Amino acid sequence: MVFFRSVSALARLRSRVGQQSSLSNSVRWIQMQSSTDLDLKSQLQELIPEQQDRLKKLKSEHGKVQLGNITVDMVLGGMRGMTGLLWETSLLDPEEGIRFRGLSIPECQKVLPAAQSGGEPLPEGLLWLLLTGKVPSKEQVEALSKDLASRAAVPDYVYNAIDALPSTAHPMTQFASGVMALQVQSEFQKAYENGIHKSKFWEPTYEDCLNLIARVPVVAAYVYRRMYKNGDYIPSDKSLDYGANFSQMLGFDDEKMKELMRLYITIHSDHEGGNVSAHTGHLVGSALSDPYLSFAAALNGLAGPLHGLANQEVLLWIKSVVEECGENISKEQLKEYVWKTLNTGKVVPGYGHGVLRKTDPRYVCQREFALKHLPDDPLFQLVSKLYEVVPPVLTELGKVKNPWPNVDAHSGVLLNHYGLTEARYYTVLFGVSRSLGICSQLIWDRALGLALERPKSVTMDWLDAFCKKAASSA
Repeated sequence: MVFFRSVSALARLRSRVGQQSSLSNSVRWIQMQSSTDLDLKSQLQELIPEQQDRLKKLKSEHGKVQLGNITVDMVLGGMRGMTGLLWETSLLDPEEGIRFRGLSIPECQKVLPAAQSGGEPLPEGLLWLLLTGKVPSKEQVEALSKDLASRAAVPDYVYNAIDALPSTAHPMTQFASGVMALQVQSEFQKAYENGIHKSKFWEPTYEDCLNLIARVPVVAAYVYRRMYKNGDYIPSDKSLDYGANFSQMLGFDDEKMKELMRLYITIHSDHEGGNVSAHTGHLVGSALSDPYLSFAAALNGLAGPLHGLANQEVLLWIKSVVEECGENISKEQLKEYVWKTLNTGKVVPGYGHGVLRKTDPRYVCQREFALKHLPDDPLFQLVSKLYEVVPPVLTELGKVKNPWPNVDAHSGVLLNHYGLTEARYYTVLFGVSRSLGICSQLIWDRALGLALERPKSVTMDWLDAFCKKAASSA
């Protein structure tokens, strides 16, 4: 993470944000953009040596510092709560939610360039922020947008690989297959085979990652049009920004839908390194697998019901409420339906989070979008009622640490409002978004020379023996 260099940098940020002092004070780490250089790669060439030196200093001076104790519960609970992974691009706080390079979502909405005045942040701006730790200018974002557009051409064999699958295959299966087919053009693989020095690993990784980020919306849109629009493919428009172009390729020209896509991609882009998709991308990348292989593996993790597939399940569950009880369901009826769901051994999708202990800020910003653009939508009104009904029920249940809604509780309703009604496809949108965070971190993994990930595993016999020995010596 790039730290403030001076008080004046903080003053510039406060001036730009123009918010209350409490919000300004929470922006602790971000460095404002001072360079006028429009080339993102040259920015990284300046930053990387400094961060490499910083990492060496951390290892040499503080390498033996203990970060905490490992308990049996952590081992048996999927390593939950263990601090064991370096992830530069974002940090998840249980109370504050996600911060991208130190900036909360509301702060990003204030300081990152937008396509229109007062609009949602451009995903290209967030990508710049994730990679550099700096808030970009509008000109720098426009330059990056053009760079991505110039990289977006997808070879025919990628489409052929997707077409080899049944059109009924799950959208994530088709999407991941397309990403794997893109791997044929990996610059990192070519450079590694030609004997590139490890100090330069980040450079072909950068090229692969920018190419990948540019091409995944094209592949994702192709999957959507193939499955739901009779293969009526819409080509990329280089004059549009990343989110607007993706929306248009899907077949949605509404300016509000384009704004929603910008917001969606931005807030779903990264969620620190411990979640399944991010961790998988990092783990596979630590073996020096190229970005395409790493991201395809991440997508396969994202496709799981306990991770990215949840946004699909939320909308289906909400629609089941409407089918059984009608759109004008009362809060009391809704409470009964929630209890009915829980009593059948199921969960209320979209509620709870493995880390957060409050309402997900990503839910909040989507709710604000809905209040602004679609306050009378019946499904949004139902989501609002659920926000009032579900947390008290889950609290009464007594088994839930976090009864509040997460990002998945809201996104499907917004997409459904603008016509993207195919819930099975929603996880693909999540995957396109997550490419920004996973690829940004992968570039820094290579730049910092992070090691092959290899945690120690133990058996239950080992745990039994260790715990008995600890008890006898207590």
